[in-house]
Amino acid sequence: MEDPPTKYFHLTLALVVVPLGGCAAGSLQRDGGTAATAAQKPRVVVTTDPELDDSNSLIRYLLYSTDFRTEGLIYASSGFHWKGDGKGTNWYVAGREYTRFGLDLCPCESWRWAADERFIDDAVETYEQVYPNLKVHHPDYPTPADLKSKIHWGNVEFDGDISRNSPGSDLIKRLLLDQDDVPLYLLAWGGQSTIARALKSIQDEYAGTPEWPAIRDIVSRKAIIQAFGDQDDTYANYIRPNWPEIEFRDMSSATYGYFARDALLPQDRLYLSASWLRENVTSRGPLGAFYRVWGDGKQMVEGDIFDYFGNSALTAEQLRSRGYIVWMPVQEPGSWISEGDTPTFLNLLDNGLRAHEDATFGGWGGRGGIDVGQEGPDANYASARFFGAAQRDFAARLRWSVSPTFDDVNHPPRVRIRGSSNVSARPSETVRLEATVSDPDGDAVMVRWWQYVEAGGPSGRVTLSDSTVLATSFLVPATATLGSTIHLILEVTDNGTPALTRYQRVIVSVTR
Repeated sequence: MEDPPTKYFHLTLALVVVPLGGCAAGSLQRDGGTAATAAQKPRVVVTTDPELDDSNSLIRYLLYSTDFRTEGLIYASSGFHWKGDGKGTNWYVAGREYTRFGLDLCPCESWRWAADERFIDDAVETYEQVYPNLKVHHPDYPTPADLKSKIHWGNVEFDGDISRNSPGSDLIKRLLLDQDDVPLYLLAWGGQSTIARALKSIQDEYAGTPEWPAIRDIVSRKAIIQAFGDQDDTYANYIRPNWPEIEFRDMSSATYGYFARDALLPQDRLYLSASWLRENVTSRGPLGAFYRVWGDGKQMVEGDIFDYFGNSALTAEQLRSRGYIVWMPVQEPGSWISEGDTPTFLNLLDNGLRAHEDATFGGWGGRGGIDVGQEGPDANYASARFFGAAQRDFAARLRWSVSPTFDDVNHPPRVRIRGSSNVSARPSETVRLEATVSDPDGDAVMVRWWQYVEAGGPSGRVTLSDSTVLATSFLVPATATLGSTIHLILEVTDNGTPALTRYQRVIVSVTR
């Protein structure tokens, strides 16, 4: 396991500070982003149910909408939330939360769904209020009108029901069958029934036709599902049996969830505190105010016995006496509740870690679809190792949302590898690496190279000649297995407020 961030923060006191005055770093723009065509950005569809952590994840997603081609923002159901058909039809699935904790509340007509639910619309309308400020800091923020046009209703009537098409499933079907052959990332923050229905409608239309083998192959290569688990069993019951070649990345982790306090590294728990959130999130304009924290007086659905987080003055015993199911400890008012679905899109961000390329690479969202316990003794270390950097970056973007002047807030540094970031080398060969760095605010930076040991296979550990400067080298181990890879991360952190970090990953393939 790589040295934890605690050691990194101590080491940075001795790092060489590189002045950025005249450094060039490629086609750097004043906003701190590089010029990128829309085709280079990940195509993304978000499917989300009305859980408060989904609402919080949506705020972060909108702040990073610069990094995506957002194709859809779709209301979805799950085992925890479904709307019903409005016709009095009762629904029941064994083992759901309405049968747990001694409860016996269903069959019922709907479950934990507000009659006038519109949390996606509300979030985008809140984004619209701050869009003029955000555009000052990054030119690629999508217009509110564009985002509004992406909002659709998916299969929300019942938990796991894929019997009928919906506007959301029709959209996903069109995207999977269109002429754009780049990957389509289908983010499942709730259940996957809308995604499953899209796939089933493709299968129903083309199975048994001459076109079916080619269409099945195209869709299987194009769709990548990044999900927080299988929240309505449609992946297990339909998608996996019928579309086994579709890549499924389970991004579920406690790091951003309700139990984040148990998952984080000790030095990062301050980012969940009421004081940090008040300074950096909830006081930062409309989007910050929209973000759910403990004791905020809000409730996603009036009368929801599982959503007691808005109460700030009641003990667990008092909450139970009022009929609430207290399934996690009561916390300090103003502190972190949850943002559980955020790992599904963090690895798609343009932060230099290249984590979207392969589920095993690892990034801010962890390592999807593999046993994260391989990262070390803490099963959430794959994402927890980056939590501090991700939170500071989130705080900076919220400051963008309330700052109409570019120079008033911090923007991330940019780092580039000279030459290719994909290198071939033989065992016992010396690899030399060099990078350039710049910063749109003229900040100084701290440099750190480190090996992502868990990624790449049996290549062995390497020793860098100097991990604190932009040019370094290392010797490929003589015992490195042919075909394995060595992953080196260049981490650059500026001295702005908050301090922001960007990366470049170099992948060295061991060859003959």
